[in-house]
Amino acid sequence: MFRIVIVDDHRLFREGLKLILQEEQNYEIAGEFADGHEFIKFLNIVKPDLVLLDINMPVMNGIDAAKKALEIYPDLNILILSMLGEEDYYNELMNIGVKGFLLKDSDTDELLIAIEKILGGAAYFSQQLLMQILQDKSKREQATASVTLTPRELEVLTLLCEGLTNAEIAEKLFLSQRTVDRHKSNLFMKCECTNSVGLVMYALKNKIVQL
Repeated sequence: MFRIVIVDDHRLFREGLKLILQEEQNYEIAGEFADGHEFIKFLNIVKPDLVLLDINMPVMNGIDAAKKALEIYPDLNILILSMLGEEDYYNELMNIGVKGFLLKDSDTDELLIAIEKILGGAAYFSQQLLMQILQDKSKREQATASVTLTPRELEVLTLLCEGLTNAEIAEKLFLSQRTVDRHKSNLFMKCECTNSVGLVMYALKNKIVQL
């Protein structure tokens, strides 16, 4: 049973999430909070398996709450619930270790897919949100992809963009997970990225991978 915490200042939104998750046999609502401060106090007692975290909240916003939460538990799974127009925060949140972003108006199926992916060890980034960010960036700068990837690195990168975990990539390509980790490290270095979500954004933005 996976323990999930909901942190959002809108009660109706929290209630909606609870109804969706309570219909799933594998999920338990471990707590719900209207601001980041109360959430952080809770973390000093219990470590949940996943946190659904809003960005804009009173007392302590989602950015500060995520930073403090990841100081307590560096491997904590955090899925940010966001609205279009909040893209300025995403790089900062990705760099501190947030595992994914989902638009608040996403449908139930996408929410459950995002939760399943993150609990399985992968990152999840709303495709609609990703495309919006890429479109905004393309207006501000010219893509300058100049990296040279090996065929195997390109295979690994393509599967990462499809949302596969390291273990799933290793199984699909008949490689050890250590070998996949090495290829990912090379990709991070070549593409000058610090995390998997940034790598996916780079690959799609520069048309290295097309989904």
